[in-house]
Amino acid sequence: MSRDAENREQFRPEAHDTEHFLLTTVVGSYPKPKWLNRANDLAEDPDSKFTQEHLHEAHDDACRVITREHERSGLDTVVDGEMRREEMVEYFAHRIPGYEFNGPVKVWGHNYFDKPSVVGEVEYDEPWLVDEFEFTSDVAAKPVKVPITGPYTLASWSFNEHYDPEADLAYALADLVNEEIEQLVEAGATYIQIDEPALATTPDDHAIVGECLERIVAGVPDEVRIGLHVCYGDYSRIYPELNDYPIDEFDVELCNGGYEQIDVFTDPEFEPDLALGVVDVHTAEVESVEEIKENIKQGLKVVPPEKLTVSPDCGVKLLPREVAYQKMENMVKAAREVEAELDAGEIDLDAPVPQAD
Repeated sequence: MSRDAENREQFRPEAHDTEHFLLTTVVGSYPKPKWLNRANDLAEDPDSKFTQEHLHEAHDDACRVITREHERSGLDTVVDGEMRREEMVEYFAHRIPGYEFNGPVKVWGHNYFDKPSVVGEVEYDEPWLVDEFEFTSDVAAKPVKVPITGPYTLASWSFNEHYDPEADLAYALADLVNEEIEQLVEAGATYIQIDEPALATTPDDHAIVGECLERIVAGVPDEVRIGLHVCYGDYSRIYPELNDYPIDEFDVELCNGGYEQIDVFTDPEFEPDLALGVVDVHTAEVESVEEIKENIKQGLKVVPPEKLTVSPDCGVKLLPREVAYQKMENMVKAAREVEAELDAGEIDLDAPVPQAD
């Protein structure tokens, strides 16, 4: 069942003006500054004098810029935009003994993915994200959320040449994620997000993901918030089973589908907190504050305000940077206005979204 941890209040800002509090956050990725993309290119150019030390400095600078950009938008919790990461599986596979890379594979059209292979026992060698978290925490004035690619996705999006059955690879990786979270918690992390986009495409494996999550949270203190993000898919194929997941928060991508699936989560009662995507990351059109307020109210059909988190649908890295920022800023403004309306009793929680005529 969902973790019985009332840990969201630690993220309420001290100067919060309203009684109601809708936690605002982001999923993770954010558009990289153009100069960072150039730095990455130079670092890969054998004829360039741009060194790894230079690249490390560029990553640090980008993390500072994006973390402060998140704070300027008003978000309650921030991420560094994953400035040091190029791809969500590769980044971790490079840090896990047992993986190797044999070149890119074609995934669709003219797009290629450097898909790793698991050729031996996966092992936890040294922390993957602790330095990244500590750097961002030093920069940030607000709490920092740490996104981690989940073990099921790390397993599913790799060639498995060692484990039989396949699920054993996911379970072994889950144990490693648990070790990483232990290190992050020791470093001060209080908000961890597990990203499992692969579950959206293979929902029949929801029980495997559930076992992975049990392993991931083993020994994790209740005050550490554990979220699970699953990209757009047929959520009816994993609900109500996800009510059994040991998580504090389930993050869904519903805005780009016009909330057609929102009623999936109304029966039976939704147990974890709901992190609802309220801006569409697949369009460069910036939603107005009023539009986002109506999207937020969709979440109130599923959970009460004290269990609702507000976020974009998914990572925003493919958007123009100015668009990503405007979406975040409007999202925060909308959340604050909904909080004020809730305080004033202007929203009917029994029918937060008016029925169409």
